[in-house]
Amino acid sequence: MAKKQSKFLRGRRIDPKAITGATKLVDLVDNTFLAYNAARLREACWLFTRKMLEPDVTVGVTLTGALTPAGLGMSALIPLIKAGFIDWIISTGANFYHDTHFGIGLAMHEGNAQTSDIVLRDEEVVRIYDIFFDYSVLLDTDAFFRRVIEAPEFQRPMSTAEFHYLAGRYVWERERKLGLKNKSLLAAAHEYSVPLYTSSPGDSSIGMNVAAKSLQGNKLAFDPSLDVNETASIVLAAKRGLIHDGKRKRGQKGGRSAIFILGGGSPKNFALQTEPQIQEVLGIDERGHDYFLQVTDARPDTGGLSGATPGEAVSWGKIDPDRLPDAVVCYLDSTVALPIITAYALAKRKPRQPRRLYQRREEFMKLLLSEYRKSIRR
Repeated sequence: MAKKQSKFLRGRRIDPKAITGATKLVDLVDNTFLAYNAARLREACWLFTRKMLEPDVTVGVTLTGALTPAGLGMSALIPLIKAGFIDWIISTGANFYHDTHFGIGLAMHEGNAQTSDIVLRDEEVVRIYDIFFDYSVLLDTDAFFRRVIEAPEFQRPMSTAEFHYLAGRYVWERERKLGLKNKSLLAAAHEYSVPLYTSSPGDSSIGMNVAAKSLQGNKLAFDPSLDVNETASIVLAAKRGLIHDGKRKRGQKGGRSAIFILGGGSPKNFALQTEPQIQEVLGIDERGHDYFLQVTDARPDTGGLSGATPGEAVSWGKIDPDRLPDAVVCYLDSTVALPIITAYALAKRKPRQPRRLYQRREEFMKLLLSEYRKSIRR
């Protein structure tokens, strides 16, 4: 009698075709990324493309690490925005600051990380690992932001999304004046009305320049409470079905929320805490984000947030426990994973209509306030 095959042997047999010069990226991912973190990257491509980009899913992206200086704003994030694959973003302020270099015509260069930093200092060259740029790039970008925030529309407290949208218009205009196109994430986000939030606005050169101008009487100030409530309202609106493309499936009442985490850190928590803000603090009935996709090099056993697993997030109410099987964590450098996921998604999915969520912030906040008024937490 033949031995019954174990249920654990039902996975695809490992028998890939040889890679050739004609192998396409989609086929490479689907057919040769079969084990270890290559398989997790394949699962990330599948999760993002097959589920997170469905019409009823709102996609939030978080950015940590120096991604825009490495050109990933131009090569990956802007194409994803233009395709309607990114609906809102939380990032370190540094990514938005260094992104601005490109939009105002300043240069970053490939370099050698082994070069003496003492020599670089003497040459007035600044480095981010193996990215080199002239010290004047910092001074010129500082001058650009200081001039921008002197404008009348900045003389009041505001959310970081409003600040980046307003500042993005100036970057967009500088791009056009210089004959540049699709160089700045800030400019693209302004054009497509994608809200850009910074979880720690004082922790970047943009925040430093805002602080400097406050010493001269400038009235611009970032309101973190607005950021907390606005991001929670986006997620609530997504789950209540207010952000949706196309026809709903029969019996479908609401929508879904997805978080795509590049790195970890404060932006990761700020995106995920939207659900505890809705459930725990505001007392609104909700279950958690539907899809969790993270690319990270952080380990879970050190206790840091960057390495915290989606399972741990379930215990906080950040992730819907019923959706946990869909969660993917890929332990890989974001500069490797993001271009591959981007190319895969653009090859496999048609563009979605941009949601332009920045323009709907007031609508979403009214929804949040309406449901909070019914809560026992008040």
